Parts: sequence; structure tokens; C-alpha cells
Amino acid sequence: MKELIKIGSLITLIAFFTCAQPEIDNDLPENENLGSWIDVPTGFDYSTHESVKVRINDNSNAIYEVFVTSNDPNFLGTKTFIDESGNTVTDDVYREDIINKQVLKGMPINGVLEQLVTLPKYCKKVYIRRNNRLNFSGEFVNVVNGEVNYTFQNSTGRNAAQLERNDVYDYLYCVNGQGEMFQVDPLNGDYVMISEMPMGSWTAAIDQENLMLYSIGRSSPHPLMRYSIVNDEWSTVANLGMGGPRLAYNSSDNLLYFSDNNGVLFTIDPISGAILNSWQILGLHSTHGGDIDFAEDGTIYVCTFSGLYRIELNQNNDYVATRISADNLPFEPTSMTIDSNQELWLANSGSNSSLIIMDTTTGGWQYQYGVDAGNNTNFNRTINDLTTLRVYSDSVDTTDTDGDGVIDSEDSYPDDSEKAFEVFTPSKYGQGTIAFEDLWPTYGDYDFNDLAFSYRAIVILNSDNDVVQVDFICRVKANGAGYDNGFGIEIDGLLPNQVESVTGTTYSSDYITLNANGTEANQNKAVIILTDNADNFLNERTVSITLTAPVSTSELGVAPFNPFIIINQERHKEVHLPNRDRTNLGTNVSISEGINSDVDGNFISDNGMPWGISIIHDFKVPKENVRIDNAYNFFVDWATSGGATYTDWYKDNPGFRNENLIDN
Repeated sequence: MKELIKIGSLITLIAFFTCAQPEIDNDLPENENLGSWIDVPTGFDYSTHESVKVRINDNSNAIYEVFVTSNDPNFLGTKTFIDESGNTVTDDVYREDIINKQVLKGMPINGVLEQLVTLPKYCKKVYIRRNNRLNFSGEFVNVVNGEVNYTFQNSTGRNAAQLERNDVYDYLYCVNGQGEMFQVDPLNGDYVMISEMPMGSWTAAIDQENLMLYSIGRSSPHPLMRYSIVNDEWSTVANLGMGGPRLAYNSSDNLLYFSDNNGVLFTIDPISGAILNSWQILGLHSTHGGDIDFAEDGTIYVCTFSGLYRIELNQNNDYVATRISADNLPFEPTSMTIDSNQELWLANSGSNSSLIIMDTTTGGWQYQYGVDAGNNTNFNRTINDLTTLRVYSDSVDTTDTDGDGVIDSEDSYPDDSEKAFEVFTPSKYGQGTIAFEDLWPTYGDYDFNDLAFSYRAIVILNSDNDVVQVDFICRVKANGAGYDNGFGIEIDGLLPNQVESVTGTTYSSDYITLNANGTEANQNKAVIILTDNADNFLNERTVSITLTAPVSTSELGVAPFNPFIIINQERHKEVHLPNRDRTNLGTNVSISEGINSDVDGNFISDNGMPWGISIIHDFKVPKENVRIDNAYNFFVDWATSGGATYTDWYKDNPGFRNENLIDN
């Protein structure tokens, strides 16, 4: 059995005094009893993240991306929208959030890609996506004992060498109302997550020549969204102000063809979003659902919930529909695409769609993939629209502008031969938070808003997968202290002379002494003082640390490294995360008044409470004088379990937070 330290709960051990007026002699009286008692396991360090080694074995030059995953879908809120049947629906919207949290992009060198990354402790598996010149594959891989190990096995035989010997490979791009975009391989039904969309959609169409995918948002104002398949970037063209289920790109006139639930067909300029023309489609038995697409010979096919149609202009300039499927289908088609073999693919409605192949002459059909196909394929998600990407041998531009061996479309820094790939903490688009109480070594009010520092760390790698630079994109998101506190980071894996330069720091006092390269003087390890006063960092800044020579991520260590605050411009008075070492300039402070609650000097109080906490999330700090356990309902459960339960207690999950007690 673990040894337990008996401590007063956050209700019992915290004094109620204001951060803005610090008083070190207002510690909690020993006989004070403000609530029940809790037990925190000995050695619990309040960490929300861990260092994990990722090792990928692959003898190709494919690009790999690694994503944090969660067991729980991400709640996007309650949305009102028009569904594919034309009905107004209000519903709770969830997204699996599989590829929203990228932590690594790199390429195997001599058959191996090995990097150290920071993962949330709730993350039990990662999603590994492989990109071999637009030939994607993906797999979930477990985190086991601080390691992720993956070996690529080519099950389909699709590779760059074969691509050069063949005319074309087809891939089915799918979108849904939950805002997911994924790719299906029509040879085997394997699917790969490609991107999270800005808004869920019923529509998708690809401009093959320019490798652009278009989609119309399902909710008002119905934006026309454009996705660069090569650059993996979304942008909004224009707000169309109308939605519907059918969209196609016509390569003969370079226009989008869009049809709504009233059976009207529009042409749209994909560059400006301007609506150019409209026609009524006559003869549709149902105008709801389905899709539209162009065959190679220019024939326009439309499917709705009543089946498959071919449409043609008549002498009155109306499109007339001729039904190909002889009877109403036993399923409701939500989407349709025609591949390079002129085979027509459909998807049916429902929370777990299946893919169907249909004959464009007779209307005959069969289930090909998905639960209805009975061949052990399962997408476990809705397909609201389909479109085909044809990958030719010359589809991917192999230009390598900087000559580092990584083509521009796969190089994060295509114009810089010293930079190619990246490691992100907490993720490519996410933010982490380091929050402190500054009355150490006496107790504070545990609202953790004396100094809360928001950051995203980008470890920049060269084409050999070694570190050449570290960027911190950061700001002070809460500064509730009455003291003028500074903020710094010690990088345990670097010596001061391994740093070439530091840029982006800012100082307004004179108590910090620097070396010529921007590191702090008189330190054995590389210490970067981002600022000597938190007020200097209220707006977002980027601090860049450039190295004199490349090092591996295992040598460097993982962000956020060893962060600390300097209390009230007293350089020797540092506060670190639990069980982290001081720098050479920090001392075990003696105080003349109040109670020293950290006799061991390890930044864990005698009652088992921290003065600093690193949260791998955009942490919303409690309001002034609101203890963290009152703002976050499962903080105590997490602490008393030693981090075993409610590992994501800080998230915006239903019931986790008391929003009225949270500041920002």
C-alpha cells in the first residue's frame, strides 16, 4: 500500500487572503477546520503530462504526423442547422477530435524516425498518419510504458514507385456534419483522417487540376470553404447564405455546381463565391438529400433520396431528370462520386454510413464497404458527401527549393535548408498553461492566478530530425499578484554555450544579468529569463532560442522544460513546479515571519500541496480568491487518486467546471 500523507483538503488548508495584497504571515492556523480531510499519495507531483518516446520504422521517405487522441468525443456545443432533408434541427454536436492535436511532423532517416514528445497523461494512444505523396494511411498506436512504437507494413502495395508506373490512383474524400474529413481507399475500404473542417458540411467537390476541395458549411451563413490538399489549409471564399446537399466541380468550365433541397441548380464561381446562374431541375421524385457529379463525357448525374438520375438541358433551358434506378432505393443516398474507372460510388445516411457501388446504366447496386457490406469494414461515422481525388504520377510537385532533401509541400520551412520539421507542445494549434502561487514558502489562496503563463512550444528540426531552434509563442494570461514577478525557463539538456542567440525576451528592471547570447549569466545550464516583470508579456510574443549546433530531442528534453517564477524581483527567490530543481541562482529561502510550509525545499508543501502546476491545456484560471477545487469539480478527485482518475479534470467537459467561478 502506498504511504499516504494526511492533509487538509483544499477546503481545510487554504487561507482566504488576497493575492493582490500578499501577506506572508497569514498562514492557515493549525486548529482551523474548514471542511473534510483528504489524503494525497506521497510523491504525487500534480503533473498533467509526460515525456514519451515515439519510434517509427519505415524505409521510405514518407512524411509522418503524430496526433494526441482522447477516448471522449469533443463537445462542440448545441447547434441549429438545416439537415440534408431540409429540416431545421437543434442538436448537441460532438467530434472525435482525432487530428486536431498534432505533436510531431517528421520523416524517417535511415529507416527510423525517433523523437521525444510531450503527451497528456490521459492520452493512452496516438494517431499516426503517413503521407507518401498524397497516398495517406493512418493507424492508432498505444502508448506503452512511455513509448510509442510503430512499423509500417504496406498492405495495399500503393507506393511512389508503383505510382510512377500507373496512370492514376483514386481516393474517396468524405465529409460529414460533424466537421470531419477523411479519405477512403476504394481498393480495400481503409479510411484515414485528413482534416478537421471549420464547419460541418453536407457537401464536397474537388478541383483536380489545382488540388483544391470545396465544401459549403451546413449552418448559417453557409460559408463556401476551400481546402488546399497539398498545404493542408482551410480558407473561406465567401458566405453563400444558402445551404443544401449537392455539390460538384465541373472541369470543363471551372465552376462549382450546387443544388439545394428545392431542386434548384446553381453555378458558383469558386474564386469569388459569386452565384452566376440558376435552373430548376424538373422530374425529381424527391428533392432532398443526395449529391451531384460529372462523368468523364460531361454527363451530369444527380442522386436524391428517391434514386439516381441523369439530367440534361431542354429547349426551355430547364434541366430535366431521367431516373436511372428503376425503383426507390432501399436506402437514402447522402452522397455520390464518379471515380476514374467511371464507377459511381454512393454513401447512405445514418450515424454509420456504408459505401455502395451503382451501375450508371441499369441502376444496379451493391454494398461495397461499411457495416452493411458484411466484410468486416466499418467507418463508424457518417458520410454526408463524397468526392474523388485522382492522384497521377505528376500530381505532386517534387520541387525542393532549399535543397535539404524534403520537397516543398512536405517541408515546414521550404525556403530554409536548416529547418524542415517540427515537434509541438502541447500541439500544433493548442496552448498549455503554467500557473503559480507566489507566496512560497507560505500558503496562498490557491486560485493559481498570481501568474498564469500561456504557451505553445515549437521545437524546430532539420532534415536529419535534429533540433536547431526552440520557439515559445507565449503570453501572461493572468497576473493577479501584488508582487512584480518574473518568469524563466531552464533547459536541462543544454549548456549556455550551446545557445547561439535568444530573441523576443523583454526586461524593464536591472536585476537580470545576461550572457552575450541572451542566456542568463552565472548558470551551469541554459536559463532563459523571458521577462523580469509579468506585465511585459500581457500580449503574445515569440521567444526564439537558436542553437549553435543541432542536438537530438532526447538530449534537449521536452517542453515546457523547467519553468519557474522569480518572486518580486528577488532573483534568488524562485518558485518551480513540484520536485523540480532550482537554477544555480535560486536558494532555499529563509523567512523571518509566517510559517515555512516547504521545509524540504522541493516546492511541495508539508501538507502535499504545490505552488506551481503545469497544465497541458489552455487552462482557464479561477477568479480572484476562488480556490481551484471550487472552480474545478474534480481537481480533488484527481489529486487524491494520485492522478489515476479524472486525468482530464481541467477540460470543458460537462460538469467539470463551474463557469461562474472561472476568470478566463
